[in-house]
Amino acid sequence: MNHLSDGETGTGLQFFGKMTASISHEIKNVMAIINESAGLLEDYTIMAEKGIPIDPEKLKALSQRVSKQIRRAGGITRNMNSLAHSVDDFHKSVGLREILELSVGLSLRLADMKSVKLDLQLPQDPVTIITSPFHLLNLLWQVVDFAMGASGDGKTLRFTYETGPDSVKIRVTGLEMLSNLSEDAFPTETEKALLQTLGGAIFLDAKAREIQMVLPKDIRQKSTDN
Repeated sequence: MNHLSDGETGTGLQFFGKMTASISHEIKNVMAIINESAGLLEDYTIMAEKGIPIDPEKLKALSQRVSKQIRRAGGITRNMNSLAHSVDDFHKSVGLREILELSVGLSLRLADMKSVKLDLQLPQDPVTIITSPFHLLNLLWQVVDFAMGASGDGKTLRFTYETGPDSVKIRVTGLEMLSNLSEDAFPTETEKALLQTLGGAIFLDAKAREIQMVLPKDIRQKSTDN
């Protein structure tokens, strides 16, 4: 494991804490819905004991509701597990599609709170890079957080990526208010530190209303050539 500076550790802990808190809220919501469904099932049981007919469709709908929440909980815990293991190795081969899907999955609840839709429009061809998953997830969240504030009335952020010989370019589009912000609004020192660790760079394109992140295919090369 690489040595982390105090600044990197602090920023990483803040990111990890924010994601963990969001995940715990999601799990609580799932449990609340299942608990409500259990109460309704108990009511149906009492009705049956009294000889009151129960509509089979209501039981079917209740079963489907619980099954849906169980699947939802499975997805939440998979994301939580992936986040936890993102610190296992700071030089790791990861699928770019998978890391973007995880990033969006972790950010969905926080985006929903701001009425912002996160839309993945990713190429089908698999791309693998060697990077630090935790630092990349942290950087992606910082980008999403900034982009949500610049999304304007469109309220939709779209994610895609392109590949070059030695680098990948992640594009986040839909920043309708980007041209209204000062040039030094982003990246801040937090993102600059993460970019230095990842060997990447960020570019703002106000005309295209997008953020571009350029990362090396191998963090050990730390090349940001397109």
